[in-house]
Amino acid sequence: MEGYPLKTMEIVCLGSSMALSGLFYYIYRKKRRTVDKLNDAPQLALNDQLANLLNQSPGKCLQYVVIEGLVQPTGEPLRSQFQEGSVGVIQRLVLREHKLVWSNLARTWTDSERVLHQRVDTVPFKLVGPDQASVRVLCPLEATGPQMEVTHEKFHQATYGFTDIIGQYLSGEKPKGHLETEEMLKVGSAVTGVGELILDTDLVVKLRPPADGTEYFLSTGDFETLRGEQEGQAQVWRILAATCALAGVAVLVWATRRYYRQLQEKWERERLLREFQRLRSGGQAARGEEEEGEGGAAEPPDNTCVVCLVNPRSCVLLNCGHVCCCHSCYMALPRPTCPVCRQIISRVVPLYQV
Repeated sequence: MEGYPLKTMEIVCLGSSMALSGLFYYIYRKKRRTVDKLNDAPQLALNDQLANLLNQSPGKCLQYVVIEGLVQPTGEPLRSQFQEGSVGVIQRLVLREHKLVWSNLARTWTDSERVLHQRVDTVPFKLVGPDQASVRVLCPLEATGPQMEVTHEKFHQATYGFTDIIGQYLSGEKPKGHLETEEMLKVGSAVTGVGELILDTDLVVKLRPPADGTEYFLSTGDFETLRGEQEGQAQVWRILAATCALAGVAVLVWATRRYYRQLQEKWERERLLREFQRLRSGGQAARGEEEEGEGGAAEPPDNTCVVCLVNPRSCVLLNCGHVCCCHSCYMALPRPTCPVCRQIISRVVPLYQV
């Protein structure tokens, strides 16, 4: 498409980079708002004064606060199925399948993993402070985190015979085995909670997800570690957005540069064409004057350029070897082809006549 500055692949690259840049920037802004909320969130001590503070607050609610305490179940805790004596309040059982898959692109076997089964159990629990003041934690599965401790991990190796091996090579999949893991948030773990703090009608202080949609956190690290992790994630999304935007700008610069070079070539061709027309009109005027002076029509000399019919032939076109035009008309050719045989011109040699 002559005159159109972008090719199809460049349009695809530009659209993809702009779309990804917009998506990454949206995620970055969301993470940035979360970091700003964390920076503004007050850190409250878990003591007996917490209930009085909430009772004096509007609606008996503090929208976004930070609180730290030790995990304690409000009833019977969960017990590990594999490790005797381990008890917790959140338990995750995961069964993963590991296998090798043949990649036609890389021409090699690559690792693949998928979750066959996952079960998460939880019991009501609370965060307890040094003086036994507590905060009930609501909806812990909706929170980001916490990082739970692995209490069991076992890999069951796959076994197969000769016919299984043949089937694996035909199907392109080699089962390696199954990984069985158990993770628990144990009783007594230190947890940092960030969310909405309320004083319920039963006078129990509770921590729940914020009503305005702000991210809800339960972390086994301290608050500074949590804030640092969120700031790091925000910077990663910012860098990704900037990288995609720069890629789109690079595509635009490349297309603009190529289009400008095309315009330069077009302007040069137009200039040569105007020069050719000027020379041709001048040659025709001179030939007319000669014919008038001689009193009749005169035949052009045998060595006259076949293009302008004015200048003498001054170059040899190779590889065809034709001597048919002057150097000015050769430079004005729209394509490097011989005017006589239309063969591609590889090089031009000056013609010297004596």
